[in-house]
Amino acid sequence: MLQTVMSGTGIFVPEEQVSNDELVIAFNQYVDNYNSAHAAEIDSGKIAALDHSSSDFIFKASGIERRYVLNKSGIIDPDKLAPVLAERTNEEISVLAEIGVKAAKKALDDASLTADDIDAVIVACSNMQRAYPAMAIEIQKFLGINGFAFDMNVACSSATFGINVASDMIKAGSAKRVLMVNPEICSGHLNFRDRDSHFIFGDVATAVIIEAQDTRQSDEAFEIISTKLFTQFSNNIRNNFGFLNRTAPEGIGATDKLFVQDGRRVFKEVLPLVVNLIETHITETGLKLEDIRRLWLHQANKNMNDYIGKKIFGRDPAPEEQPNVLQDFANTSSAGSMICFHKHHDNLQSQDMGVICSFGAGYSAGSIIVKKS
Repeated sequence: MLQTVMSGTGIFVPEEQVSNDELVIAFNQYVDNYNSAHAAEIDSGKIAALDHSSSDFIFKASGIERRYVLNKSGIIDPDKLAPVLAERTNEEISVLAEIGVKAAKKALDDASLTADDIDAVIVACSNMQRAYPAMAIEIQKFLGINGFAFDMNVACSSATFGINVASDMIKAGSAKRVLMVNPEICSGHLNFRDRDSHFIFGDVATAVIIEAQDTRQSDEAFEIISTKLFTQFSNNIRNNFGFLNRTAPEGIGATDKLFVQDGRRVFKEVLPLVVNLIETHITETGLKLEDIRRLWLHQANKNMNDYIGKKIFGRDPAPEEQPNVLQDFANTSSAGSMICFHKHHDNLQSQDMGVICSFGAGYSAGSIIVKKS
């Protein structure tokens, strides 16, 4: 059977970064302004006062210390609490495509390839900038790639689902080399006025090249040994923004048109699903848990990842066995596990195996077992 590999990865990181302290200062000022403006209603019991946030609360709840964003000034402005990104004409490259192109170029360089070597592009991310034309086709255009391109969305699991689709396309003969891109502008759909979630997300873009082992030109690659996907419907992570919003004007501007979640239920319900997926996948592939040298997990929450790592390894994993990047990047949705892989794979030895696992809204989860060539 044709062996597929991940032969190159790339990442685009925005220049601006927001610390927890900066985020908290802006949020708490917003809270003070809100409570002052609604003092009479609060005193009468009609509405509840908003509570302050704190850097200590954020770190203990998530492990996040800072995040990269495309626009900082709007996010730390108590009167805006949202990124400010200028409108672009249709003749200009869109923001989402632009950061995807930057990550893609680095992945091509890492794989020792050019755009002429790619014949398919997949954009797999949690939120597209528009409905159509496809973001992937725009990225295809600005990279000068022939062939075909399409978008797919499985929320935070999009990257692993994208790798699975790319690998299957190559094995089926419909593509020879696939560029899979995960551009995430999560700050654009985050409610910075919500104490429970205002700190969760950051912006970034990642990209990976998937091709056949016998065509790769890179010095190293990771064989895609096996893939396993899982979905189960849940409303516990949701974003109701969409083209039908204008048909129900009473809901325009409601908080559910941004990211909303029931974090406690997600923690309780998703973790067993992910642990079972990884354990079952390893066993079905004919491997043992002790064969796995590294876990590159979705970067949503350190407490979640520590739980998963301990279950899979049967002990507290060493930092290099289950690395985290969320302390610096926050939750970057589909890109998180790929940032983790990009930054923490060089020190593995030939034939070492690891699992890339992403999970999130849907519910959805994807597991990719890879082996260093």
